Amino acid sequence: MTRDSGHEARYRAIAADLAAKIRAGHYAPGEALPSQRDLSASYGVTLMTLRQALRQLSDEGLISQQAGRGTFVSPPHLTYQLGSLQSFVDDLRKQGHEVRTVVVGQSLHRIPARVATQLRTAPGETALRLERVREFAGRPAIHQVSWIRRPSAERVRDVDFTTVSLYAALADGGVAVARASEKIRPGLLDPAIASHLGEPGGSPVLLSDRVTYTLDATAVVADRATILGSMMEIRTDRAATGLSLTWGASS
Repeated sequence: MTRDSGHEARYRAIAADLAAKIRAGHYAPGEALPSQRDLSASYGVTLMTLRQALRQLSDEGLISQQAGRGTFVSPPHLTYQLGSLQSFVDDLRKQGHEVRTVVVGQSLHRIPARVATQLRTAPGETALRLERVREFAGRPAIHQVSWIRRPSAERVRDVDFTTVSLYAALADGGVAVARASEKIRPGLLDPAIASHLGEPGGSPVLLSDRVTYTLDATAVVADRATILGSMMEIRTDRAATGLSLTWGASS
């Protein structure tokens, strides 16, 4: 191992250890970490190595460094990863977060005009309306309404969605999803949804509209997720042949 690779291994190991302690609650949100000198001494490394570890934690959003005050544990924050086709819960659990799902409603309803356009169905047809609230770090963070068109709706109608993701239920029902299109824009919290998220109406939110398609390009699910702006950030890794993003004015 070269000197540079050994140095990198040390600061990454320190970052991993501190991250594990933060996620385990050893250091609570808002709590100050020990001083840099104390941390460098406890890990047996130089201040430079310790600072690189803290820089990595800062880049990951786990800590914030405040000039003249010290280093503090950041409030828990959801990261919404673009570029992968999976449920919110699957996405967040992969990041090591515990997410609780509360099912608010799960029954057949007439499809509203906006959703009928997304699903390419006639207004007035019925679909399974699935309304859920996602709780993270002990508080509601996401309100989500999913419309599942027939005949797929019958295959997942009686699933317990407190423990099973919609995509997993569809797969178990023999419905193979191939891709999804999604538009995310800033918005204000609808008063009708505010009570579910425990925030006043008009609070800043992110609105996600996602349409999921099967292998034969049939639109099978239309989602509207309302995400508290104080609980979520969007992060993505870009590559020359990877994720494609289109920027435009929100309507």
